[in-house]
Amino acid sequence: MEPRNRRSFLKDLGLGTTAFSIAGEQEKSMPGRPTVGGEETAISSTLMTIAAHPGDAFFAMGAPVANQIHHGGHGVFVSLSLGEKGSATIPPGEYGALQREATVRAAQMLGAQAEFLAYPDGQIPINDEASLAVCDMIREYQPAIVVTHWRGSWHKDHRACYEIVDRAIFYASLPAFTRKQPAHRVKKLFFAENWEDAEDFRPDTYLDISAVFERWTEACAVFPMWRGENGFRYDDYYRSLARANGCIGNFEYAAALMSPAEQLMRRVPSL
Repeated sequence: MEPRNRRSFLKDLGLGTTAFSIAGEQEKSMPGRPTVGGEETAISSTLMTIAAHPGDAFFAMGAPVANQIHHGGHGVFVSLSLGEKGSATIPPGEYGALQREATVRAAQMLGAQAEFLAYPDGQIPINDEASLAVCDMIREYQPAIVVTHWRGSWHKDHRACYEIVDRAIFYASLPAFTRKQPAHRVKKLFFAENWEDAEDFRPDTYLDISAVFERWTEACAVFPMWRGENGFRYDDYYRSLARANGCIGNFEYAAALMSPAEQLMRRVPSL
């Protein structure tokens, strides 16, 4: 099999372009699961990122949101915590307020919305309370596409976010599961490339972000940590990564995403 047949090189997610699985064939999802690919999504659809911390939401997942909005869609950033313990010099309460302010401002720069659940940084719980809170967000905003953390992370909050989103998508899709808002089925789920979530991360989709690269990085620059003030050079890393992924995707800049193939029963239509 040639390398190009093993990957999906897409100019956008769900904007009139059909996404294909690695296997090159459409797969049917189980109830409560998004499809891996093969389904078209309306150009005006909403893309929601669900991240453990605001920085993750914008640095690793913000470019797909910017791209969705650029093509006429909508974007929502959901942060499970404020990342308030991310500074070695600023007290958590003060730093959390700065993070919230930066998130709202960055979202406005992209034309997106920002939502917060504000669980304690470093202590995001894996339970039904958190999963139902995210379920309610999904039902309220009705995203066609969700981008979140991959489970292969050394960061416990990121692993917790993966588990919470997995449950929340399932809960949100069930009509018999009564909540304030009616059921909603997420059509596509992707995991973002994050330097903290690299274990077994195997991208299968390369999203062209060339048209929104500058706008996205300008929004990221609202966060002090983007400039390396917390010890990691996020600016250099994610700019370089976008260029490298662009080389693979044959674009100027690209974001690499992974489809949840492991969550699907690929050879049976139902149980």
